[in-house]
Amino acid sequence: MSNPAESQARRRFLKLAATAAVAAPVAAVVLPQVARAQDLPHVDAATDATAKALNYVEDASKASGNAAYKAGDDCANCQFYTGKAGDAYGPCQLFPGKSVASKGWCASHAKKA
Repeated sequence: MSNPAESQARRRFLKLAATAAVAAPVAAVVLPQVARAQDLPHVDAATDATAKALNYVEDASKASGNAAYKAGDDCANCQFYTGKAGDAYGPCQLFPGKSVASKGWCASHAKKA
């Protein structure tokens, strides 16, 4: 004879497995669209404390007065920038949850290897 508790547990497992099988493809389509780099708020150099501390500017040419700046440095060629090539803005590991200008610069710039 079968145990009623085992039957209920088996049914519960099968329901959860079926739900997961239906939810997985839906999540694979929906989740990547939820968090896109272009949708992240841009770093505001005037109000963001981290940006102020790192002397972040949206236009690298405006950083020429900073001793750490080297001609040709910008966020797009920094190892901390994780945006795609050609995007105007992208995520940066130094500013979690925010995007930086690909043509921007900050004092923590480290050239990609």
